[in-house]
Amino acid sequence: MAAAAEEEAAAREPAGRPAAGPALLRLPEELLLLICSYLDMRALGRLAQVCRWLRRFTGCDLLWRRIARASLNSGFTRLGTDLMASVPVKERVKVSQNWKLGRCREGILLKWRCSQMPWMQLEGDSLYISQANFILAYQFRPHGASLNRRPLGVFAGHDEDVCRFVLANSHIISAGGDGKIGVHKIHSTFTVKYSAHEQEVNCVDCRGGIIVSGSRDRTAKVWPLASGRLGQCLHTIQTEDRVWSIAISPLLSSFVTGTACCGHFSPLRIWDLNSGQLMMHLGSDFPPGAGVLDVMYESPSTLLSCGYDTYVRYWDLRASVRKCVMEWEEPHDSTLYCLQTDGNHLLATGSSYYGVVRLWDRRQRACLHAFPLTSTPLSSPVYCLRFTTKHLYAALSYNLHVLDFQNP
Repeated sequence: MAAAAEEEAAAREPAGRPAAGPALLRLPEELLLLICSYLDMRALGRLAQVCRWLRRFTGCDLLWRRIARASLNSGFTRLGTDLMASVPVKERVKVSQNWKLGRCREGILLKWRCSQMPWMQLEGDSLYISQANFILAYQFRPHGASLNRRPLGVFAGHDEDVCRFVLANSHIISAGGDGKIGVHKIHSTFTVKYSAHEQEVNCVDCRGGIIVSGSRDRTAKVWPLASGRLGQCLHTIQTEDRVWSIAISPLLSSFVTGTACCGHFSPLRIWDLNSGQLMMHLGSDFPPGAGVLDVMYESPSTLLSCGYDTYVRYWDLRASVRKCVMEWEEPHDSTLYCLQTDGNHLLATGSSYYGVVRLWDRRQRACLHAFPLTSTPLSSPVYCLRFTTKHLYAALSYNLHVLDFQNP
């Protein structure tokens, strides 16, 4: 912290280009930028120690973008989109080294008395988490490693536990064990719930004003989000298997279902969003019972899945629908309950035993780091995890944990 404060103070001081010194300092800035663009992170750091002017010059975002795009969880997608343009790139690269080396500080944000199966979402400086049949909204304190204890809001309406929920268009769309879907406006008291399935609704997703849901009753359904048409089913799809996970394509043309793999077909299938017709099966070598517990689109043509067969699989629809293009195996043969990606190189998974969170560098086969968050007497799955560039949050049976990579 002291080093960061010293560097910030130095950056505020006026630092003109030295009138005398090595010929390097007399080069035009454009040429100096070109030369520095070939330096790695360590060389740039050493150059910054020469004088105040070079410290300021080598801190510009342009020099660090290339390094950041090759780093873990630095806020850049695979296509180079900067998701955190307001934060200096150099600072993000510094924190990225902690993700790479597994340096973090563990803490507990919330505790509850009875065992839960929580789900959560992040939005801005707020965290939304389900507890039994409620969804609670909490505000992060400025450093992001703790929460204000008093909830910002409490969203109710289900008669049984909330299974999953998503945030979309200033709404919370929740799936309940009572077979109902709930629609809550975040900034008002507006709440609507309607009967959606004959059994519990295990999963839900929402994009572009369309809701899709999947249930234990072996159906997936498509619904409109428009206020005047809530509860009007657009399509009912007979999946012939229990649906555990679901996700809408970014193009809003299709959606994928992850099922229990108890039939003679792939547990991953893609359906047309407009007609409800089956478009394709993904994979052909799933063993019986290899149900898919979590699935997410990373782009219109790529998606990730995980589940009971202990693998994370990366699918590229442009290459093949018969076989995934990359896979990572949980080394202790544990079910993988959930996954999250930074859209580039970092992948995080939650396992079924001892609250193990694993970090993966997608350019490697082996696990990068593992963090067991519970001891043997309190073994719990990681039901849901989310992360920012500075923190990772993991929801277990009795606690909400945080791994702080900014201040390890």
